[in-house]
Amino acid sequence: LLPPAYRHKLRELPLVSLFCSCILPDLRDDWLFGSAAVVVDLNLCDIRDMEVIELSKRPSGHAFQVILKPPTFDGSPDRKVTTPPRQKPSLEEIQKKLDAAHERRKCQEAELLKHLAERREHEREVAQKALTKERCSDLKPLKAPQEEEESTQSVEKHSASSLQRMEVSALPWQR
Repeated sequence: LLPPAYRHKLRELPLVSLFCSCILPDLRDDWLFGSAAVVVDLNLCDIRDMEVIELSKRPSGHAFQVILKPPTFDGSPDRKVTTPPRQKPSLEEIQKKLDAAHERRKCQEAELLKHLAERREHEREVAQKALTKERCSDLKPLKAPQEEEESTQSVEKHSASSLQRMEVSALPWQR
């Protein structure tokens, strides 16, 4: 039915090797050494047909494709393959999961609000600096030295206070 090269390759396939050698060792010899029927009966299903398609011949070897038809459940008692039953979650477990999800959402929302507040603060500072520079450049020739000194001190105070606010707001998030 199958050429010897294909039989040898099929023997190397893990699934076929497992079925033929472990489950039914008496079929192993017949199958490997040229039995006419390629049938493996596992008492659960029959693998009756196998189709081998040669894809191409190369100097390094043959390329082929093995197609197994789906198993049929003939003549054996109905056995349903089932997964082990899952335990139904208790109300406490469900409530814990809901609370954890709520906390995660709160943290994400707080982080987003913090990020947006920092962004707004930065935009205000940039706008304030631009406005201050514009005013200083317009009024510079008219200002007296004392007024210029007061202006620079107020700018320094503003920058120091904004730095202090940034340090204070960053402290809780560093923990």
